[in-house]
Amino acid sequence: MTEGTTSAAAEGADTLTRLEQEGEIAADYLEGLLDIADLDGDIDMDVEADRASVSIISDTAGRDLQKLVGRDGEVLEALQELTRLAVHRETGDRSRLMLDVAGYRAKKRAELSELGAKAAAEAKSTGEPVKLKPMTPFERKVVHDAVKSAGLRSESEGEEPQRFVVVLPN
Repeated sequence: MTEGTTSAAAEGADTLTRLEQEGEIAADYLEGLLDIADLDGDIDMDVEADRASVSIISDTAGRDLQKLVGRDGEVLEALQELTRLAVHRETGDRSRLMLDVAGYRAKKRAELSELGAKAAAEAKSTGEPVKLKPMTPFERKVVHDAVKSAGLRSESEGEEPQRFVVVLPN
């Protein structure tokens, strides 16, 4: 094995270890929060697309966990930022950790992927740009990925919190 290959493999392992550490710190933080709030939930950790991913899941119907999602995911967004800050405090590094509660983001990701694919199909058939409603950064990223998968380009326009995706025809 060449020196470059060894270095790249070691760097990949270091990144995985760092992301696993982020997941562990986040899980500890979230377990403490669940205890304080007297909510039942299990923590599931993973590494997806070069970022730590942590999910709070419930054995029950998950109604209690909906409090951690809030209206349109607003509480979930805030909780994700607090969790990222907890990781930053421990590691000194900015975290891109993704948090999901009761499958909210997974369901939202599927809906947004479908929306992106439909907007791409509309842009292809009409030859006109398709403007979507304002979205969070997470939502825009999912739509951009879906549009790219459909073979088209998209860009974000506007200022937060009114930033939106425009799907461009070829």
